[in-house]
Amino acid sequence: MIHLGCRQAEAQGGMAEKAAGRAGDAALAALYAVPALVSRPAEQTIPFIFASPHSGRLYPAGFVASSRLSPLFLRRSEDAFADLLFGAAVALGAPMIAARFPRALVDVNRGPAELDAAMFDGPLTVPVDASSARVQAGLGVIPRVVRDGAEIYRAKLAPVEAAERLERLYRPYHAALAALVAETQARFGVAVVVDCHSMPSAATAPDVVLGDRYGTSAMPALVRHAQQSFELKAFMVARNQPYAGGHTTERYGRPADGVQALQIEINRALYLDEERVTPNANFDAVCARLGEVLASLTAMTPAALRAGAQAMPWAAE
Repeated sequence: MIHLGCRQAEAQGGMAEKAAGRAGDAALAALYAVPALVSRPAEQTIPFIFASPHSGRLYPAGFVASSRLSPLFLRRSEDAFADLLFGAAVALGAPMIAARFPRALVDVNRGPAELDAAMFDGPLTVPVDASSARVQAGLGVIPRVVRDGAEIYRAKLAPVEAAERLERLYRPYHAALAALVAETQARFGVAVVVDCHSMPSAATAPDVVLGDRYGTSAMPALVRHAQQSFELKAFMVARNQPYAGGHTTERYGRPADGVQALQIEINRALYLDEERVTPNANFDAVCARLGEVLASLTAMTPAALRAGAQAMPWAAE
């Protein structure tokens, strides 16, 4: 497999996506054909899987037309270029899955029932969890708002939109991720899902937030090792505040069953022009630093990961 540099990969990806956009809703057809990209090393040599659920940047023309927001404003909800930031994982021997569709279209880091029925002009044919706090905030599996609470849509959606986006985009992403987890666990006896995100900058924000759902989705030794790996490369790290992990860590993080999940959030100020949603002058340097962090993080052996999981209090339950 050929591994592109951060800048080269971003440029090639951008050209392909612009071409799809010019073709109208050929972009939607392209997403339905390939909802997510799975990049694999020539041989998987480590029990880690990297997932980038929010870096998709291929926008169907019909979706853009239905929105009251500009294409640029829609893009500000992305974890922009997170797939490229963590791209060194493949060269280190781990597979990576990256959603191609944008988070504003469907958010795979939510449960499939986290839907706001009031967004639709008729009854839904799929399960709905009306109690979800994320839905009430407008941030369900089909989001109602983007950054700063801006409403996405001009009008209510047809109920078929919910069923179709879940069936054609959401479920294939999770089916592919679940298959990677199963393959990895079968090969190594253990698997670690690293869920790759970025977070909006703020005056008090750290460089990195590690989320393990307050100790339930990953063993303490793995989280300590991750924190030390980042701190050795001069990143300021926080745990679980303000991001403890979402649906991915909840769904896949089962240390007692040999599968751990760790969410990593990178402060966008480090690498991104947040207003224009373009890499800033530090992008390549941050990619390189993150590559060194990932080399350290993924050096944790399967035996150490298995031993740590077995030592957790609920391992015998």
